Amino acid sequence: MTFELREHTADVAVEATADTLGGAFAACADGMAAAMTDDDPGTGERFAVEERADTREKLLYDYLDRLIYERDVRNVLPVANEAAVREAGGEWVLEATARGVPLGDVRARDLKAVTYSEMDLSETASGWHAYVVFDV
Repeated sequence: MTFELREHTADVAVEATADTLGGAFAACADGMAAAMTDDDPGTGERFAVEERADTREKLLYDYLDRLIYERDVRNVLPVANEAAVREAGGEWVLEATARGVPLGDVRARDLKAVTYSEMDLSETASGWHAYVVFDV
């Protein structure tokens, strides 16, 4: 899985690809972390999150929004993200983990919110593609 930060007017975007849908979600989360800091000192404990939504796009939005919430409430930067996504009972389910680097251990830039602006989540011949814009 890979991601690239893309300039987007006054915002920042993450473009990610992966073999699996969960990998694309995790790559977007890693890109979001990279938009907030250039450093990863390797500190922090892993934590788990679970989200459910009626569409894949809503699930991606909710997942990234949850990581921003975790940053704000736990005072950690979620890095080294791992995610699995599946459909169950008519809804999409995400089970993920991240390592929460204490914000005091990094120089972090502010990232306010994930947006639906230009969001793309699509299956390709080689896996999955995701494009997400963040409000800075």
